[in-house]
Amino acid sequence: MEMKTKYLGLELKNPIIVGASNLVKDIRILKKLEDAGAAAIVYKSLFEEQINLENFTMEESMKQYEDRNAEMTSIFPHDVYEAGPDEFLLNFKEAKKELNIPLIASLNAVFDDTWYEWAKKLEDAGADALELNFYNNTHEFDIEGRAFLNEELDVIEGVKAAVNIPVSVKLSCFYTNPLYTFKEMDKKGVDGFVLFNRLFQPDINIETEKMEFPYNLSSPQDMRLPLRFTGMLFNEVNANVCANTGIFSGEDVIKQILAGADAVQVVSTLYKNGPQQITKMLEEIEIWMANKQYGTLEDFKGKLSMKNIKDPFAYRRAQYVDILMKSGEIFKKYPI
Repeated sequence: MEMKTKYLGLELKNPIIVGASNLVKDIRILKKLEDAGAAAIVYKSLFEEQINLENFTMEESMKQYEDRNAEMTSIFPHDVYEAGPDEFLLNFKEAKKELNIPLIASLNAVFDDTWYEWAKKLEDAGADALELNFYNNTHEFDIEGRAFLNEELDVIEGVKAAVNIPVSVKLSCFYTNPLYTFKEMDKKGVDGFVLFNRLFQPDINIETEKMEFPYNLSSPQDMRLPLRFTGMLFNEVNANVCANTGIFSGEDVIKQILAGADAVQVVSTLYKNGPQQITKMLEEIEIWMANKQYGTLEDFKGKLSMKNIKDPFAYRRAQYVDILMKSGEIFKKYPI
């Protein structure tokens, strides 16, 4: 079976990409993921807040012992400088050197100049492509939704002008009309969409009466949302589509490709099942393709997309109405 696919201009040996996470910080684990069959890896996101915090901590440390006596205004030499993202970039370069598969950089910034500067630094560090991690967790009441979209469109345009490598965007589903968002970003020349960004949400501990921020691993049921939008985007945008969230098995990968995905990203299943899960998923895909007599992924990609499916209402509101009409069926499976 031939499982090659093309994503962000990269020729991948199969559609399974390891998404950005703490897993990739360890070179030893990186190699295990590659050996298990990963086609590409997205390196852990570089967040502007993280770098700002590092710079602030260093500045505070440099001031801590100033003016200890009249003759020593600082214990640090004058040519000490803030490292900024240098350590991150060094680790990224080390990872790139160890891998034989594409390494995609992930970036989340706040200010326009930072997006462009660090995008270029990541390209110079050897990134095969760049994933813009649009993690914008709204907490203000007086900003219109269109303002967020305009800002992100400007970032895409600026980053595309700053680098020569392919650029994808990892989006949440929290837009008034995600389909309109995809279209507008596609016009800006984005090379790929990652559906969807799993935002970390807070929880409350009722015993301590304090806020908690637990790890937010996905479950297999979560893959239905990216499945729906993947099916609607097939042949509607020029950019590639990479499904993300809730993809745990080879069956899940097959579903996303049937809907029209060019590739998928996995993280939670690797935390729960280890790197060897990639090998198992690839074997499941291969067996299914053999049974169906498919020679390549292209033979069935998008077969059940909104463009190609026989039921014109499968991706629309009528499907929801149909489910409501049959809501009594659940009692047959779960009698009370």
